[in-house]
Amino acid sequence: MELKVLNTAGTETGEVVTLDDKVFAANVSEHAMYLDVKSIMAHRRQGTHKVKNRSEVRGGGKKPYRQKGTGHARQGSSRSPLMTGGGSIFGPKPHTYDLKVNKKIKRLARRSALTAKAGKGGIVVVEDFSFDEIKTRQFADILKNLGLTEKKTLVLLPEHNDKVTRSGKNIPVLNVRVADQASTYDILDCQTVVMQKTALKKIEESLG
Repeated sequence: MELKVLNTAGTETGEVVTLDDKVFAANVSEHAMYLDVKSIMAHRRQGTHKVKNRSEVRGGGKKPYRQKGTGHARQGSSRSPLMTGGGSIFGPKPHTYDLKVNKKIKRLARRSALTAKAGKGGIVVVEDFSFDEIKTRQFADILKNLGLTEKKTLVLLPEHNDKVTRSGKNIPVLNVRVADQASTYDILDCQTVVMQKTALKKIEESLG
């Protein structure tokens, strides 16, 4: 697949790049993408939910009322789960939700996501750009020139650029990532993937 390289003004530069078929025309594995995204979402869960059982609830040293003659069921402790304010039975306990996915599946998932995006025309290649200062307006103008103002967009950089990353932070539809660190979830969770020209080479090197 060939794509025309655009500049930040949204016009063609006359240069054409050829996408690596190993990365952008691979066999799409929906199951691999499902496993990888499930793993990513699971890792985001803190797993800190907790309730007190009867051994952790305060009180309960004294029998709440006498054994007979009250008309109530007999009780030996106010910490019983049957009593108001008592401990909980089988409540949630802190635990990890980590789901392990091997590197081979992760690579397959990312290739599948990029292939699916390329098949729908969701890949855009632009010339490398940088900013002299942190300015949201500059990034917003680039998206406007590319016709992506209203579309959820993932911009891939060849390496971390603090000024570019921070310039895009306040744009709700924009997500900025380093090319070889973008996850399957990042790729699927956008409508268009905008790659800087050298970022494209970096992705092909890491996944090809």
